Amino acid sequence: MLAQVYSSAIFGIDAYMMEIEVDFASARERTIVIVGLPDAAVKESKDRVFTAIKNSGFSPAQGYITINLAPADIKKEGPSFDLPIALGLLAATGQIRNARFKDYVIVGELALNGVVRPVKGVLPVAVAARDDGKKGLLVPADNAPEASVVDGIDAYPIHDLVQAANFVAGETTIEPAKRDLKKAFEEASDYPIGLNDVKGQEHVKRALEVAVAGSHNMLMIGPPGAGKTMLAKCIPTIIPEMSLEEALETTKIHSIVGLLTPKNYLVAIRPFRSPHHTVSYAGLIGGGAVPKPGEVSLAHNGVLFLDELPEFNRNVLEVLRQPLEEGSVTIVRATGSLTFPAHFMLAAAMNPCPCGYFTDPRRECRCTPSQIHRYMSRISGPLLDRVDIHVDVPALRYRELAGEYSGEASSQVRQRVNEARKVQRERFKGHRIFCNGAMTSRHIKKFCQLDQEGRDVLKMAINELGISARAYDRILKVSRTIADLENTEDLTAHHISEAIQYRTLDRTLWL
Repeated sequence: MLAQVYSSAIFGIDAYMMEIEVDFASARERTIVIVGLPDAAVKESKDRVFTAIKNSGFSPAQGYITINLAPADIKKEGPSFDLPIALGLLAATGQIRNARFKDYVIVGELALNGVVRPVKGVLPVAVAARDDGKKGLLVPADNAPEASVVDGIDAYPIHDLVQAANFVAGETTIEPAKRDLKKAFEEASDYPIGLNDVKGQEHVKRALEVAVAGSHNMLMIGPPGAGKTMLAKCIPTIIPEMSLEEALETTKIHSIVGLLTPKNYLVAIRPFRSPHHTVSYAGLIGGGAVPKPGEVSLAHNGVLFLDELPEFNRNVLEVLRQPLEEGSVTIVRATGSLTFPAHFMLAAAMNPCPCGYFTDPRRECRCTPSQIHRYMSRISGPLLDRVDIHVDVPALRYRELAGEYSGEASSQVRQRVNEARKVQRERFKGHRIFCNGAMTSRHIKKFCQLDQEGRDVLKMAINELGISARAYDRILKVSRTIADLENTEDLTAHHISEAIQYRTLDRTLWL
């Protein structure tokens, strides 16, 4: 007897529909064949399935069993096919009659006692099932809140194999999972830290505001304990709030990696990812035999923070160039290529020298000039070319730490950022970019016209202060953002002057 069950699998960040065919023929001995490019976890499912069937009170039939995972030309991985295979086997052996398989997509891992365990990637599976016209989705109970985020399809929470079998046979009913997206956003959109939690460093907070307003990548340089990491964690709090579309796209990536929980099933705040400096290529941009998203994709629509930047492997940092330019990362394997979204703001921090105290007036730096030069040279020129703002973060003094004033709240700064972003969206209509940080030379020439006083200030910076040539376009882009924050169309000398202050790390000025 043949049974056909519908399931779904992940490819990249999207899911595709699958048909699981289970054929049973009587025989004296049990023989099981799984075809359709299964990986080790899928091949092992037969042992989990038969034990779960036996322990759930069903009969583990003897016979020749063929399980086909279609389409057969795509490699299948993971334990999410346990539940549909078990239900298909029960139907093929006549233990489930009149099964309503055609209306549902089924995913779930089985424990040996028949309990259904959660799996990864349920959100994209729900999207694929809805787009395919299915009425419902049978998912592990812990995954039901995640699946319920998708409009247009019901997500039924399944606790064990018996419940699933009775439901598809029409012998019992299950209430679909309910969700309130507005409430979910409110519950998930509380940031643990804000700008007013950071003492002092007002000029750095201003640099953060400029960086976020124009979507400029930035680098903070300062001694240990100056507050660089804490400031970086405040960046998501001043980025405009996530839209539902952005939240679903980001949640989909986190779902595939398995970072969601029944309580935190929607990523409603800007991601903040801070990988350790020992991270590998695959960990940073994604990879593996079956490629999975890396840190740059987990930071999509948020912030990627690289602390102790010179300590990262230089070759690993070079792979950031593609996502920084294109907002995506493509991973090529012999079986094909996958593209993951990776549109993020890069924030980095570093010490000014190996010991960390080169710029600290209260601590003696014991590094030689050659040691400092080698340390700074670990960051490649091409990567620095993609960082518009470098800002010095000095050590705090006692009066700043003990003072009551801690600056504006993140909500106040976010309001100004929102207004500046609106100006940029209007300016770049039809230009395929949305912010000043993405401007090319053609856009700079059109939208960054200087008066004579402004040109004089920029000329002095290049000729007398030693500002490098690579900084020229960056200064103009940052100046444009500063003017947008003031809701001013014209670039003036004071806009240029402030932008010049954000070029701390230009080589000729630094050493």
